[in-house]
Amino acid sequence: MRRSLLFVSLVLFPASLVAQSPARPPAAINTIREADLERDLYAFASDGMRGREAGTIDEMRASVWVADEMAKIGLRPLGDVGSWFQWWSMRRTRISSTSSSVQLNGHALSLWTEVTPTTNTPGDVSGLTFFVSDWRDTTIAVRGKIVVTMLTPPDPATIRTTTNTPDYNYTRAALTPLASALTRRGASAVIVVADSVAERAFDGVAKVQSRGAYDVVGGVPRFVRTPAPGAVPIVQPGTPVPILLVHASALASLRSDGSTVDIRLRSESFEYPSANVIGVIRGTDPKLRNEYVLFSSHQDHDGVRYTVDGDSIWNGADDNGTTSVALLAIARAWKQHPGRRSALFIFHGAEERGLLGSRYHVAHPVVPLANIVAVLNGDMLGRNSPDSAALLGSQPPHRNSAALVQMAIEANRLTSRFVIDSLWDRPSHPEGWYFRSDHVPYAERGVPALFFSSNLHQEYHTPRDEPKTIDYAKLTRIAKWMYMTGWIAANAKERPAVDSGFVLR
Repeated sequence: MRRSLLFVSLVLFPASLVAQSPARPPAAINTIREADLERDLYAFASDGMRGREAGTIDEMRASVWVADEMAKIGLRPLGDVGSWFQWWSMRRTRISSTSSSVQLNGHALSLWTEVTPTTNTPGDVSGLTFFVSDWRDTTIAVRGKIVVTMLTPPDPATIRTTTNTPDYNYTRAALTPLASALTRRGASAVIVVADSVAERAFDGVAKVQSRGAYDVVGGVPRFVRTPAPGAVPIVQPGTPVPILLVHASALASLRSDGSTVDIRLRSESFEYPSANVIGVIRGTDPKLRNEYVLFSSHQDHDGVRYTVDGDSIWNGADDNGTTSVALLAIARAWKQHPGRRSALFIFHGAEERGLLGSRYHVAHPVVPLANIVAVLNGDMLGRNSPDSAALLGSQPPHRNSAALVQMAIEANRLTSRFVIDSLWDRPSHPEGWYFRSDHVPYAERGVPALFFSSNLHQEYHTPRDEPKTIDYAKLTRIAKWMYMTGWIAANAKERPAVDSGFVLR
């Protein structure tokens, strides 16, 4: 179901920051049409795309589809050796399914179906089990022991409400403090017996965990945030040890101490390709055409995963099909009437794996970063309240260009007239939404950047995020807002300045 927006606040700026802008949008804005967005999204987020998982043939299929659409529009490719694609390598590290094993009382447990590692931690541990009825009891000595304990309900405040299914979120929130506490107290391994909720989430945890962790070869670090003055350092848990989840039915054989356990978890790492899809429309001003407004999306999503209500294809219509088709619509309008500065369109690969494509492009930009005057990134543009939308990077400490923000405010006034929700941009917001999309690597390096969104909802990262759930009228309005913001930035006499002393925190 759709989640209504309960609290909205407006971002206000002094009149002295008002950007010079046209009295009305150019006629080309009418090229951004609801019917085109809906048609493209039903193709891009169809079951045939199989969820566009990064590093798979499905992401490649989506990337080729995007490139074909940009070719039809008439963009110029700006990828490797004259192609649409900037290729780079993902490095995947996971627990090996073939060389790892877990044995209980001499019986081999099937990895990912009878027992699932809940982290990527490798290791060899053998010994006898030690049952702990309450893992929170610090009077029980666990150092050097293979601890067996029951999963207990997590603090409700720690359960994420918008990532994966409620059962999965509950299980992850319950595992984190348990594993951290027992690891810090010196347990050599932890075997967690599922409760009724984790039992329902078992297949989901296994499917997600079996994929492992991802990084980008040759990209910039994930975050370079500077701690705020006086910030308390985060205390890391003890040495990582294997944390295993078993079914509730295993409790009968594990409740008594002294079961023999042999854990052999092997890590494996390998690389395979992903790509950024890049096109450009050159500007009309000979003096300004080597400066660029960058429109940003990501074409990947979560692929084929565990089944929810009979559906295992995680289509990612809103995340991030909506922005991907919005960029194509903006490109059609821009091609019809180019701006003075050039427009760069980048569909970043593998955002869902940790902003990998944007981290690679920032390290290997196809145009100098210093020549990018603005990054206008979108992620999830088609849900929630029809008359409000979020503009992240619009207020400190995330704002890095008050001038660019004011251009976006003016563009909104000239086009869509959304009430701008600034709550999701606050550092106190529990979702930390600002730091979860592809504008971040650019903002960290001093490129003026904004993040347009309609925010999270209950179908986020589930198979229910399908084209039929999208508010296409709202999507059209946000696409026009992004277009107009870019148009103002591309035609302004002066490029938007970076705020003095900006450091992303």
